[in-house]
Amino acid sequence: MHISFLLHNAYGVGGTIRTTFNLAAALAEHHDIEIVSVFRHRDAPALGAPAGVRMSHLVDLRKKSPTYDGDAIEHARPAAVFARGDSRYRQYSRLTDARVGGHLRSLEADVVVGTRPGLNVQISRQARHGPVRIGQEHLTLDSHSYRLRLEIGHRYALLDAITTVTEADAHAYRTGLRLPGVRIESIPNGVPEPAVAPADCDSKWVIAAGRLHKVKRYDVLVRAFADVVAVRPDWRLRIYGGGDERQALHTLIGRLGLHNHVFLMGSVNPLEAEWPKGAIAAVTSDRESFGMTIVEAMRCGLPVVATDCPHGPREIIDDGTDGRLVPVGDAAAVAEAVLGLIDDDGTRHRMGRAARAASRRFDPGLIAERHEGLYTELVRRGGRHHSHSALRTGVHRARGAVLDVMYALGHKAGDALRKRRAA
Repeated sequence: MHISFLLHNAYGVGGTIRTTFNLAAALAEHHDIEIVSVFRHRDAPALGAPAGVRMSHLVDLRKKSPTYDGDAIEHARPAAVFARGDSRYRQYSRLTDARVGGHLRSLEADVVVGTRPGLNVQISRQARHGPVRIGQEHLTLDSHSYRLRLEIGHRYALLDAITTVTEADAHAYRTGLRLPGVRIESIPNGVPEPAVAPADCDSKWVIAAGRLHKVKRYDVLVRAFADVVAVRPDWRLRIYGGGDERQALHTLIGRLGLHNHVFLMGSVNPLEAEWPKGAIAAVTSDRESFGMTIVEAMRCGLPVVATDCPHGPREIIDDGTDGRLVPVGDAAAVAEAVLGLIDDDGTRHRMGRAARAASRRFDPGLIAERHEGLYTELVRRGGRHHSHSALRTGVHRARGAVLDVMYALGHKAGDALRKRRAA
């Protein structure tokens, strides 16, 4: 099969980029795979190009490039096709509408895969008849704004399938939206086997990693670790990642007197060499769309203490077997779970081995087989099998037109209100 992935920016750093690269590389062992990046801002992908995968881009943002598009008049005009509720909307324009649309109308592929809501909407509206249309959800339906959920509910009806990274989110799509005929499947992200030796779980380090963002609740982890070191002062915590919460966390660490116990390590890429330096991993998020760092830690042989937040962790960790699940926002429970593993060498080692074994189910080859099975089935049926009816397609186009009018009226009303307030 010829499978084409449409990615926001393949040259940056992020979870969606990494998981798309992992999937594309695994599929490329048996299929013709390409990744088309809407934007390109550097010469080479920051994560390294996936083996066996062709890469191209649609809009060149490299200022020294002879094909630089940043000064194009159309790039200054707001997008009309890309979903307005998508968090990346302001980066899109009439230029991207035209470039993505031209690409999709000329694409000779068996399957086209979108990797974020705005691009999934463009595929539903602009892809030619023929290729199977897949929309990937890398976050969660519930995390999107009302405006974006409204657009998803209308536009996704012309997709062939939606894939989510958790069964919980697949259930939200099946029950929260009316998308008759659209296949909804949960397929987790793939995480490669580490190239480094697994942790022996004998160090006295707890490891955490991810964006320093409020939703990750590193403040809960730092407070929990204050309780840990009160009992076991010989243990330390490393937090890897960058973000806008760094200063607040630095202040909290100082206030709790943890400068010699908690260390903000900054961003490290690749991270896999850091996990085996620890004995325990910790994740204290309020919510997760999947939990890549949980799987990465487990693949390196670490037991993970994680909050039982919606979606990801409970579908990855078997509580008491390969890790621990604790209530969201409960620093005391986090400390108790971490101390339980610190004080019981046998349990810590057993859970570490179990984590490594259980996490093999996320191997990219196995995950790619599930995507391949879905794509093969839909290709055999024929793309857009649920929307061949001209009447059905017309109805969805009419609904989309109504949605466009609603958005336009909303923008005009908002502009008028701002003018009145300014006066």
